[in-house]
Amino acid sequence: MADDSWKNDKLYMSYVSDLLASPMVIDLANYTQHHSSTRLKHCIDVSYESYKIAKRFNLDSRSTARGGLLHDLFYYDWRLDKFHLGSHAYMHPRIALRNAQKITKLNDKEKDIIIKHMWGLTLSKPKYSESVIVSLIDDYDAIREYFAPKYRNLKQIFEKY
Repeated sequence: MADDSWKNDKLYMSYVSDLLASPMVIDLANYTQHHSSTRLKHCIDVSYESYKIAKRFNLDSRSTARGGLLHDLFYYDWRLDKFHLGSHAYMHPRIALRNAQKITKLNDKEKDIIIKHMWGLTLSKPKYSESVIVSLIDDYDAIREYFAPKYRNLKQIFEKY
């Protein structure tokens, strides 16, 4: 998502403004995500795109927006820090859930969204459609963030010819 249209979506903002004001969420701006974005921008992008899909299909857009925003609420560089108990794909959703519970009360759907957003790698199947949406948008956004700078570089090379 290249724009800030989410800021002008009054319903979306009514769902997430308390979270966006939290120092724990604001701090995500200090962490790089997928090489070309911040973790905060990534979480907002995943949250807003997932919210729009949930809203379009008359699903729980509030839980989708909130769970999507909190799905990567962790504070380490996953490329550098290694875990003794398991992989980053297994550990970071659990850390994100624990951190999210420090700043807000979560419903069952929001918990499922956060803990199962890596279900393709962890095989922990989502219970709700909203969880599947966030997981798929997270994957799409990660791919887009990773390849966007490479695409820009290729485009500049080809524009010279």
